Amino acid sequence: MSRALVTGGAGFIGSHIADRLLAESHEVGILDDLSTGLRANLAEDARFWETDLCDVAAVRRILREFRPELVFHLAAQMDVRRSTREPEFDARVNVLGGLGLLREAIAAGVRRVVYASTGGAVYGNVDPGKLPVRETEPAYPISEYGASKLSLEHYLSVYASRGDIEYAVLRFPNVYGPRQRPDGEAGVIAIFTGRMLRGEEVFIFGDGSKTRDYVYVGDVVEANVRGAHGPSGVVANLGWGREVADIEIFDAVAGATGYRRPPTFAAARPGEVSRICLDASLARATWGWAPAVPLAEGVRRVVEHVTAASRVKEPAR
Repeated sequence: MSRALVTGGAGFIGSHIADRLLAESHEVGILDDLSTGLRANLAEDARFWETDLCDVAAVRRILREFRPELVFHLAAQMDVRRSTREPEFDARVNVLGGLGLLREAIAAGVRRVVYASTGGAVYGNVDPGKLPVRETEPAYPISEYGASKLSLEHYLSVYASRGDIEYAVLRFPNVYGPRQRPDGEAGVIAIFTGRMLRGEEVFIFGDGSKTRDYVYVGDVVEANVRGAHGPSGVVANLGWGREVADIEIFDAVAGATGYRRPPTFAAARPGEVSRICLDASLARATWGWAPAVPLAEGVRRVVEHVTAASRVKEPAR
């Protein structure tokens, strides 16, 4: 058994990681400021600190008190649009907050950091002929969010080169599944599901041809758990290596919910890449990882979860 701290552990992906670690009998701590995470996601058996990642003194106190061997770092400012409007805030959380966490983790004797980076934003607009993109492709972010996430990858490399800490970087695809908030930016499947079940208008930004690589949250949790072991210094994509267009997601969710209205197309949003999918050969070679839940099955699970949650919220008659 090991002791692990999950930053952002009240959020969508972080809470699933915390649950998995607890199920495997690890001692788990969660650091989250609840700005986007939810108390309802908190695992009952985990220790919880409601703390701003950028509060260095609080982070130092938590790390020295809890003494984790592993840190799963998922806490982040992850809104691409906000990063373009407020780049200083984006850098404060993703760069300075992450750097402070890393330095305090080293001081507290943490063995390894597993860092949730982004495959959808660090590469920028890749030549379609190079899709699915490999980690050897140069990173050219076109948003402040992509730049800030990439920055912490470099800081991890610096400190690992000195022998201070081990790390694994996972460049996430578009992750979806139960607990994803329908009011966020990246949760298109959750957003579509909620609006379709309520019979509301559904918006697609752009002409519907924008593509992403969609992986179910359980598969991403598996990659994080495996990233806690094996060689240090690995920067690996997660993904199916398949492009899925926005209009395909619309059709998949509409089919699962019985929605009959057409989408409403709106202006594309600045800072978003037009096409991306990720080659996960390195993750497969390093950890034996590959996604297992097909899109249709994952969408079905999301629709079931949202439907069940909406029934719980309905007032008694």
